[in-house]
Amino acid sequence: MTENKHVLPHALQVPAIKKLAGKRIILASNSPRRREILKTFGLAPEIVPSTFEEDLSPNSFDEIHEYPVATATHKAVEVYEKLVAQDPDNPPDLVIAADTVVLSHAQPATSQTGYSVLPGISQELLEKPTSKEDNLRMLLDLNGQVCEVVTGVTIAFPILQAPGYGLKSIDERSLVYFADNPRHVVQAYVDNGEGIDRAGGFAIQGLGGMLIRKIEGDYNNVVGFPAASFFQLLDLMVDEEPDFLEI
Repeated sequence: MTENKHVLPHALQVPAIKKLAGKRIILASNSPRRREILKTFGLAPEIVPSTFEEDLSPNSFDEIHEYPVATATHKAVEVYEKLVAQDPDNPPDLVIAADTVVLSHAQPATSQTGYSVLPGISQELLEKPTSKEDNLRMLLDLNGQVCEVVTGVTIAFPILQAPGYGLKSIDERSLVYFADNPRHVVQAYVDNGEGIDRAGGFAIQGLGGMLIRKIEGDYNNVVGFPAASFFQLLDLMVDEEPDFLEI
């Protein structure tokens, strides 16, 4: 394959992007937000959504930030193995998978607040709300508070050793500061329905932006994909792994 159908003309011509030219790039997600973020930076991957159940137990991880990374890894492996089984002569060159979670009560390590000031506060994992009532509960809990948005990203790529693919992962963390919104504003947002299929129950790039005072960190990460860190990872792989995207 020599055509550059997955690398768009406006992409910055850095070493990793040049190596991706003519490669089979897969996004293991049906998220239009992740697709649009990648497109902004010049990638238009083939979409092959993962069917991984996303049923890992958050309580099984010593460090909660490992949870979205583990989910992203399962997604990447599932899609990579499925595509190889379907067409062994046309394996993917790069499978990109991601999982975004929202954690209530940003912890001292990210908020730079000492533990002595926040005794006994534990983070609640806020995934997609199960109902509008659940969405309202989440947003009232976040109202006037700081939450942490964590995206785990895993890439899978061919290697010569068993099992035939390598994996690299990163996690990106951003802080989102909610304004102290009147209850009727939060209720109106919930009634609108925008947040019902979003981790944490809000979409910062949509009407949910009305609820938010400021963020610290990567805005795209809050939307669902930390593009800057992802492309840094690719460049690092090109520098450190001579066979990366060569097999």
